[in-house]
Amino acid sequence: MSDTASDAPSAAAPVTPSGTAAPLDGTAVWEAIDGIVHWLDRESTLPPEQERLLRLLKLTEEAGEVAQAVIGATGQNPRKGHSHTWDEVHGELCDVILTAMVALRTLTPDARGVFDGHLRRIAARRASQPTEGRGGPGAPAS
Repeated sequence: MSDTASDAPSAAAPVTPSGTAAPLDGTAVWEAIDGIVHWLDRESTLPPEQERLLRLLKLTEEAGEVAQAVIGATGQNPRKGHSHTWDEVHGELCDVILTAMVALRTLTPDARGVFDGHLRRIAARRASQPTEGRGGPGAPAS
């Protein structure tokens, strides 16, 4: 599979009057994910079942990159010191999110509906909990 920018799907973000990229709405996000999945499918030389499994395994690789970036941002490896920035951690987290979206879309054409339904259930469950028992912003959603 080619990994060059010219081969990758293009989803140019609209620009605001200030010249910054405007946030994408949910439809544009899932359209971009669809485009990435179709591109990956087109470029793959593997049987579909193997491709699906590897896209799921890719999540573990990306999560490992988050861990590596956090260790580097906190300087926890004395041999390497501060080898990463928190901006790099942010980027790695985005890679995990995008990889999970691609994996979900690979498993079901209704990835957006599955995700929306799951998010609504979690939000409703959190909203029904008493304030005193809630964890902080990093508390697990499950």
